[in-house]
Amino acid sequence: MTRRLTMAQAIIQFLKSQSVARDGKEQTFFGGCLGIFGHGNVAGIGQALQQNPDFPYYLFRNEQGMVHAATGFAKMSNRLRTLVCTSSIGPGATNMITGAALATINRIPVLLLPGDIFARRNVAPVLQQLESTSSQDVSVNDCFRPVSRYWDRIQRPEQILTALPEAMRVLTSPAETGAVTLALPQDVQTEAYDYPEEFLERRVWTIARPRADVGLLKQAAGWIRSSQRPLIIAGGGVIYAEATAELVRFASRTGIPVAETQAGKGALHADHPQLAGAIGATGTSAANLLAADADLIIAIGTRLGDFTTASKTAFQNPAVRFVNINVAEFDAFKHAALPLTADALQTLEELGGELSSWQIPKSYQGEIARLRGAWDDEVNRIFARRHGPPLSQGEVIGLLNATLGPRDIIVNAAGSLPGDLHKLWRTRDPKGYHMDYGYSCMGYEVAGGLGVKMADPSREVYVLIGDGSYLMMAQEIVTSLQENIKLNIVLFDNHGFSSIGGLSRACGSGGFGTEYRYREEGLTGPVIATDFAANAASLGAYTVAARTYDQLAAALADARKQPRTSVVVVETDYNDRVPGYHTWWDVPIAEVSESQAVREARAAYVEAVKKERHFWPAPAREPVEAKQAETADHSTTVG
Repeated sequence: MTRRLTMAQAIIQFLKSQSVARDGKEQTFFGGCLGIFGHGNVAGIGQALQQNPDFPYYLFRNEQGMVHAATGFAKMSNRLRTLVCTSSIGPGATNMITGAALATINRIPVLLLPGDIFARRNVAPVLQQLESTSSQDVSVNDCFRPVSRYWDRIQRPEQILTALPEAMRVLTSPAETGAVTLALPQDVQTEAYDYPEEFLERRVWTIARPRADVGLLKQAAGWIRSSQRPLIIAGGGVIYAEATAELVRFASRTGIPVAETQAGKGALHADHPQLAGAIGATGTSAANLLAADADLIIAIGTRLGDFTTASKTAFQNPAVRFVNINVAEFDAFKHAALPLTADALQTLEELGGELSSWQIPKSYQGEIARLRGAWDDEVNRIFARRHGPPLSQGEVIGLLNATLGPRDIIVNAAGSLPGDLHKLWRTRDPKGYHMDYGYSCMGYEVAGGLGVKMADPSREVYVLIGDGSYLMMAQEIVTSLQENIKLNIVLFDNHGFSSIGGLSRACGSGGFGTEYRYREEGLTGPVIATDFAANAASLGAYTVAARTYDQLAAALADARKQPRTSVVVVETDYNDRVPGYHTWWDVPIAEVSESQAVREARAAYVEAVKKERHFWPAPAREPVEAKQAETADHSTTVG
């Protein structure tokens, strides 16, 4: 049996019929379509969506924003659900490229359906067509190729019979997922074909939990038993695999401390005795001191990016070895690790069985407790400051941390906030900390927060955003009002790009070009006083400004009561920063300069870069007896 449909109609019917299952729980994969119509998709995909009201369509204001929202939705759903994004050919399509890059780098599934130029070509060049003198099979949609996990151009209506299953294979793959782009020529969208009924029937894609090689698993258990200072690095893969409870059990039984990446933050409750906190360039003193002397790193679901590894300087023990647990083979082999290419939950369960009653040495347990206590004191010190006005960013974070409920979610992406939040935020729920730090994309916050709220309307969502990000992309506030989806937005106004300003000063460049100032001689005039409260109010949000600590506390309480999206604007000190803790990040400094400050920064850089390491396959070693491990005494050094 067949069903005669246009290609666009068949796509929507197919998408409606796709479900996923993991651990026996099934759910519909696509939650609807976000879009902006133009001549490249209004008569094709647009008509198909109009005829399928059970597949919701959401009108957005910016194509990049709608991809961010889809990413937030999918990330919040642990990659088990996502949204579709459609745009016209031309600027509508290319606006989505930044969002596609963000999704792919963070390994979050989103499906993009940009319109494309006419497949039959006879009316070319059409409006917004990029012409090439070397090929007629080129359009702006080719720009999606390097930032998509799967890319295809559908030149005939029957091609979706093979393209859509391939798209689903990638979207549902824990190892290969990211942005999937199907470029749809506007004439082909409207062409009819007799599609097999079987193609349109419900299909369930099973999200497997691959197991590690038995021999490698036993070897990893042996490495752990012979280690004396092991450290777990929990990445986003722990949360996506829904392995947080198993990690808690594993860490509690063995005593191994846990450090968290940005994507992995929330894997353990802030009060858990094994939690050392954030690691790397935006890490805590506890995690970074433990990392410096660790003899075994157990990396779970992390890409081991430069912030996590402090640009390959975090691990200074000459004998350090790595066990990497990751569904992606590419990541499992990093740092010459013993690779366990497998699911995090499955592997933690099996490793726990292999280790039985083994625990870390008593001396190491005491050191972990001491470092945790010292870090808690430091966080309390930062939170208790009464700086200004303007307030310090750290004390605003402290007030928010004390004000929000245990199931509330914070959303952030760019500026100085990610580093301060990574260090200071005390998480109480695995999904309570939502950060884009794979791409750290300015403008993600409001749109991403909208997607988070769409994925779980039962939670309060707090979008924390700097003035720089807000000015780049705030228009989805209007979308939140259109859809009656409430966001709580806290806007940090520090009159510029504080994060890069601080980095510029550290590089000897004095913060050049990073402050919002009127031009007088250079960019050195008075600060531009932007009325962000008035701006947000003009978009329809409930707005309130605060300058003192007490005013901010009252404003947060007032905004939470509002039935619609609210924006609380708080001025923060551009020059006041949470310090770094025993860490470094490789940002190359000019080798020659007339500036004394740059020359001094370069001299410090030359020394610091000497700590960067290459990691080679570890030599075979004899296991350390349990008694030796128990009585070993190790001192902690500063990295």
